[in-house]
Amino acid sequence: MSLPRPLALALLSACAAVAFAAEPPPRPRTMQEILDASTPAHWRTPDPENTLYLELDAGRVVIELAPDFAPAHVANIRALAKAGYWNGLSINRVQDNFVVQWGDPAEEAVTRKPLGAAQAKLPAEFTRGSEGLPFHRLPDADGWAPEVGFSHGFPAARDPATKTAWLAHCYGMVGAGRDVAADSSNGSELYVVIGQSPRQLDRNITVVGRVIHGIERLSALPRGTGPLGFYEKPEQRVPIRAIRLASEVPEAERSRLELLRTDTPLFDELVEARRNRRDDWYKVPAGHIDLCNVPLPAREAPAR
Repeated sequence: MSLPRPLALALLSACAAVAFAAEPPPRPRTMQEILDASTPAHWRTPDPENTLYLELDAGRVVIELAPDFAPAHVANIRALAKAGYWNGLSINRVQDNFVVQWGDPAEEAVTRKPLGAAQAKLPAEFTRGSEGLPFHRLPDADGWAPEVGFSHGFPAARDPATKTAWLAHCYGMVGAGRDVAADSSNGSELYVVIGQSPRQLDRNITVVGRVIHGIERLSALPRGTGPLGFYEKPEQRVPIRAIRLASEVPEAERSRLELLRTDTPLFDELVEARRNRRDDWYKVPAGHIDLCNVPLPAREAPAR
């Protein structure tokens, strides 16, 4: 017995709808799958003029400078590096869950190493104007700023009311140590965050860049036992072989690094993959990601 044509078509349509509804939605790509699908256009090469090589006995630490946020400090750091200011100085402070700091360990001004052509005094560069600044905003709220996201690859924050922007104290960020006065830093004393992001320092210290490779060579250093994590004995200090600009290093000796761009749809997909983890281990997706928990992948540049 055959069904009337209209009824048969309706039945086929209903069956198709049930089958379609039964198909599971496509599984979101994992972070690794997203990176594997990237193209050369999704990556950028750090500017050698704004890249520092911190050379330790344990190996090289690579720092990308942020002249868009701290132009005066970055210019001074370039001058100090070109003059070999840090060569032979040391890492003097390693405070657990906080920072690693390096510079001249001499306490008296008369015995400190001369700055050479670098400036002894600079203006504080805690914030900058946000107008015209590229800013790729994250979707989630932040407890430290009205808006957070990424600018030129750096974790940053901004306030539309005051039209200001600033770099955030995330893990691996590099800042210029200062005294009580806001304008008492000149870039000769630098630190890197190796602990839980101390965002209370935002807009209180000039941030000059971030470590893009070799952070483990700093975070694994022995902790200082003196106040604030300073080493109590000279022999505990970690010697600095050299700090050089990448542009001053022969090309064959440079670190061939690429950084994932933070202003593309592929980066947005990566953020969402970490914001809502959907692999089998996670039972409850978070639906939120903190600025300082967003991964910023770096890789060795592939052979062309």
